Amino acid sequence: MATDITDTTHAVDAEALMRLLPARPGLLALGEPTHGEGTLLDVRNDLFRQLVERHGYRTIAIESDCLTGLAVDDYVTSGTGTLDEAVEHGFSHGWGAFEGNRELVRWMRAYNVRAEADGLPASERLRFAGVDGPLEISHAASPRQALTALHRYLSARVDTELLPCTAETLDRLLGADDRWTDPAAMRDPARSVGRSAGTDRLRLLADDLVALLDAQAPHLIPAGARDDWDRARLYGRTATGLLRYHSAMADPSPSRMARLCALRDMMMTGNLLAVAARGPALVHAHNSHLQRAKSTMRMGGAPLEWWSAGALVSARLGGEYAFVAMALGTIRHRGVDTPPPDTVEGRLYALPGDRRLVDARRLAAALESAPGDARPEPRTSPWFGYAPLDPAHLADSDGLVFVKDALASLAS
Repeated sequence: MATDITDTTHAVDAEALMRLLPARPGLLALGEPTHGEGTLLDVRNDLFRQLVERHGYRTIAIESDCLTGLAVDDYVTSGTGTLDEAVEHGFSHGWGAFEGNRELVRWMRAYNVRAEADGLPASERLRFAGVDGPLEISHAASPRQALTALHRYLSARVDTELLPCTAETLDRLLGADDRWTDPAAMRDPARSVGRSAGTDRLRLLADDLVALLDAQAPHLIPAGARDDWDRARLYGRTATGLLRYHSAMADPSPSRMARLCALRDMMMTGNLLAVAARGPALVHAHNSHLQRAKSTMRMGGAPLEWWSAGALVSARLGGEYAFVAMALGTIRHRGVDTPPPDTVEGRLYALPGDRRLVDARRLAAALESAPGDARPEPRTSPWFGYAPLDPAHLADSDGLVFVKDALASLAS
């Protein structure tokens, strides 16, 4: 079977990737099957550099807090702060510890310095975006930062009587931040503040603030930089998304966890659509967030199912969205050894080369046409952190990057 699929693979580079696609997508999604592996970050960085230099991509978006990511964007665009500060404060989930992310930020800043010296317009400079909500496995952030930033933006630009509340009212209703971030609320709905009377009032005020932002667009956009407007829109999306998420945390129904997963991907969707509106962008996140198929997982023995951000964005953007999955052969330092030969990973592992770009749809067709006993079996990973390829989803991908071996690396 290995020889039958050889002609579905190519070297991993931007030119070969573009040849797999009918046209350059506005949002090119590169998934990953696990987080933090330096080998995969190196592949991402190489592809992004090539996409920038050969195909006009100017933004990279990653699965990291959309608000903290503003620190990275400020650094790469204007040199605000230092590289160390941008990496330390601009990534969530611990992603700032990985050398591949540090190298990405360093290269982007150097590129922009050269672009500025060459007199290129701001539209030709590189941008960075986090597209995840301010969420961690253990808790969700307080909506304070987003709500107060949105209120501050509006209060400086519109008549005071148009505002639905004062900053003092917001501060009183928000209360202490630690009541929002209580880790116990993730498992116990009764510990969440998401459906208290004050929180319900905040949801209405947040909605009114976003509505005011939209209603005043003809005044606000000409009156200031477009970036300021875009950032205010981000604050509005984040505030309403967080308040919706906290409300779901207080829900005791059996659908609670599935709804939380769906709400996270909905927050990612809003941020991805905003990134796409700015121009060609590469987005890098877990395969499960970017795939077109529904995402699934088991929690406490119960199956959960929801539409991924990739599925939602694909429904909106159509051909402007492309998804390229990533898969690994081994992660030996995590106990993931050579894949069985009857899995997709096993058959790709038998091919020559350390990294291969695969025409996912041609591969799916070749495997589907094989005799029943030669069709691939799903792979099972001994490590929870690696999500193996699902053969049933191959045809939903525009491409597949297969890396034979993930090499152990130290964090920066």
